[in-house]
Amino acid sequence: MYDPDPQQHFDYPPLTKIIATIGPASSSVEVIGKLIEAGVGLFRLNFSHGAPEHHARAVQTIREVAAALGTNTGIIGDLQGPKIRVGTLPDEGVQLPTGTVVHITREAVCDISKSPYLLGTTCPAIVSDAQPGERVLINDGAVRMLIVESRGDTLACTVTHGGLVTSRKGINLPDSILSIQAMTDADWRYVQWAVEHDVDLLALSFVRTADDVSELKSGIASVCERVGRSNMRMPVIAKIELPRAVENIEEILDAADGIMIARGDLGVEIDLARVPVIQKQLMERSDHHGKPCIVATQMLESMINSPIPTRAEASDVAGAIFDGTDAVMLSGETAVGQYPVVAVEHMRRIAQYTEYHLGKLPQRTSAPQKLIETRYRTAALAHGVWTVAKDIGARFVVVWSQQGGGARYLSQNNFRIPIFAVTSNERAARRMQLLRGVTPILISVPDGIEQFTHQIDQYLIGHDLAEVGDLCVLVTGQPLGLEAVTNALAIHAVGSADTGIPAERHR
Repeated sequence: MYDPDPQQHFDYPPLTKIIATIGPASSSVEVIGKLIEAGVGLFRLNFSHGAPEHHARAVQTIREVAAALGTNTGIIGDLQGPKIRVGTLPDEGVQLPTGTVVHITREAVCDISKSPYLLGTTCPAIVSDAQPGERVLINDGAVRMLIVESRGDTLACTVTHGGLVTSRKGINLPDSILSIQAMTDADWRYVQWAVEHDVDLLALSFVRTADDVSELKSGIASVCERVGRSNMRMPVIAKIELPRAVENIEEILDAADGIMIARGDLGVEIDLARVPVIQKQLMERSDHHGKPCIVATQMLESMINSPIPTRAEASDVAGAIFDGTDAVMLSGETAVGQYPVVAVEHMRRIAQYTEYHLGKLPQRTSAPQKLIETRYRTAALAHGVWTVAKDIGARFVVVWSQQGGGARYLSQNNFRIPIFAVTSNERAARRMQLLRGVTPILISVPDGIEQFTHQIDQYLIGHDLAEVGDLCVLVTGQPLGLEAVTNALAIHAVGSADTGIPAERHR
């Protein structure tokens, strides 16, 4: 039934997390503050653009603004990976009519002074790896070619769909198996930079197999050891944008800490008609594995130049939320767009309306099958919390989650109420910004369970997140402040000294 005024029900931020990309339009103190207030939980640094010193200033600004606002805003660094691009051309580019013969060479510089045109590339290996009969797509498929002959140092191609080609435009080879490494030298330099600048998560581009993810994780561990931060944790998000990644999704999900459905290159590499179905399948598999999923690329693309999104874009965001995404991401909308804050506000409102509607539908618990199979006790406890919260009509769940593990298990059970995850670990608080439904709260370690209950009551009431008498489910362990200790559940009425976990249980 139509709800004439659902806005009155939006007491909390949306459960779905919003990620915003930093760029020229959003790097100032003022705009970053407004973006956080509008609903951004994580900022993305796109290492494909900008110099390290620019990103360093962005990190410093985000940290300072978040501290001033009292939020635990996270930062995700997006590694460029082996992006294949056209070499250097004159400023005006070159027009390639349909039917033109073009030779792709190993050189980085193009030569269009004679026929056939010689197009250089930033990745010489493709000349050896690509085979006749395979496609070459330039500028997101705007120009299409077919390889007709491999000549050792060149690939002879026929243009099947012509257009303008300019310097540094992307090249995709959706039919080819390439021998290039997932990590470039520049990526490894940014891994060390990310560790040194306390970035919270890293996203790996052009993942093909689980080995690519494992290689990055090993590299992160080595860097952390080398710089004296061996205890540092930096989760890895695998960007799914190649056909081979889709084929190997089970192994990739086992290796990665989450996935990002990067629909830009995915829509070039795979028939566009298949992308919506593949998106739903990838989200289902991430849910099965209990790993966070980010849906990205062109979600509100028109808002780069328009103050309102299209109806199709609004439906796209809502559709991803209906399907259970953990986070939705803005790229050019906030990096270079004219309305970065308005774009986040629109995304937040779409999420809130969609979640409000979902909250009125019948619900069943949906614990990830992979976790059920492990019979891990914290995962079982999380499932029990879901049942108790539903039966008593709890307004929210509170969990002490020192490193974020308990919060992650709760998030994976598809709660439709907020999960307030309490920790004394600042990095863990920022990492938890990726988890659907989870609002991290950073406090010092209480002396005991009674102080914790009182402290969290005062925090929630003081921040207008709860009222005296609100029912919640309290999940914790003893001693507080240690990781991997979650062993107690209680029903609690906010402000009541007679509810919660009895102190004697921990004596």
